[in-house]
Amino acid sequence: MSRVFNFSAGPAALPEAVLRKAGEEILDWHGSGMSVMEMSHRGKEFTAIIEKAEADLRELMQIPDDYSVLFLQGGASSQFAMIPLNLLRGKGKADYINTGSWSKKAISEGKRYCEANVPATAEAENFTWIPKQDQLELDPAAAYCHMTSNNTIFGTEFHYTPDTGDVPLVADMSSDILSRPIDVSKFGMIYAGAQKNIGPSGLTIVIVRNDLVGHAVDWCPTMFDYKTHVDAKSLYNTPPTYGIYIAGLVFEWLKEQGGLEAMAELNQRKANKLYEAIDGSDFYHSPVVPEDRSYMNVPFTLSNPDLDATFLEEAGEKGLVALKGHRSVGGMRASIYNAMPEAGVDALIDFMRDFEKRNA
Repeated sequence: MSRVFNFSAGPAALPEAVLRKAGEEILDWHGSGMSVMEMSHRGKEFTAIIEKAEADLRELMQIPDDYSVLFLQGGASSQFAMIPLNLLRGKGKADYINTGSWSKKAISEGKRYCEANVPATAEAENFTWIPKQDQLELDPAAAYCHMTSNNTIFGTEFHYTPDTGDVPLVADMSSDILSRPIDVSKFGMIYAGAQKNIGPSGLTIVIVRNDLVGHAVDWCPTMFDYKTHVDAKSLYNTPPTYGIYIAGLVFEWLKEQGGLEAMAELNQRKANKLYEAIDGSDFYHSPVVPEDRSYMNVPFTLSNPDLDATFLEEAGEKGLVALKGHRSVGGMRASIYNAMPEAGVDALIDFMRDFEKRNA
């Protein structure tokens, strides 16, 4: 069976070139006589893998020297607790911009440890827009301000970086990290689950400014203290070694594509094509305010929801899979991360037009 175009929101498609290289090396990594999955995480072979992965990520994102890069476990959801445990630094409150389901989960967890203020929210309109800078009622006394840069479920994305003054900005970038260049120095911390734009599930990337490390509450579990992992260079315990290896291959692949500038150009082109197809039809509809639409996750509905099941079934027969929208939004959702080739978006648009002709 030929490979399908996988529009899953995560775990998501990986670059085919990365999968092929991993397949070639599955039994014998670089003449070591063993798989990466069999290596000691403290051996010289894996040390080379993790150090190369960090160096390539630093190069891609132009991460300043005063930031640490951590390869952790527990998913982005573990960071919802680790952030207040480490970054409150004796303060009793933090700001959380509420732009969707993952923001709400971060807020809920934050409330266990501090007063979680919400300086702006789009919940009343079912998260179909992103608050602008002049709508943010930020607290200058907050320990940090948390944002979710791209909202996988609702299809919105920050196209600007909020100015939080002296308050460290913390960003969950799980679904748009590495999709475009960003200025890391504008953030106190960035974190991301790997399973959308980086690699397989089970790996979490944390990029944290060093002055924010070492201030965990006294009762913070050892494994939840960023200093534990900074001091041990992500090797305090056995890390997700194979996930780090695959992430490293993805970083190499991104460099071969021309880096994040080239990916941003490609991602915008893919998204613009799809949005133009949706907007140019009375049969399809995008619920998101145009200026806040995500380049990564494109939700859309059909004018007749009774056709949803037929649309999904026929799309699957064409090799276009995982297009069902989240239950809180309904309809369809096409996740078009870095690894989704432009040909996949073109194939989806062709199918959408043909389906409309036959069912409008």
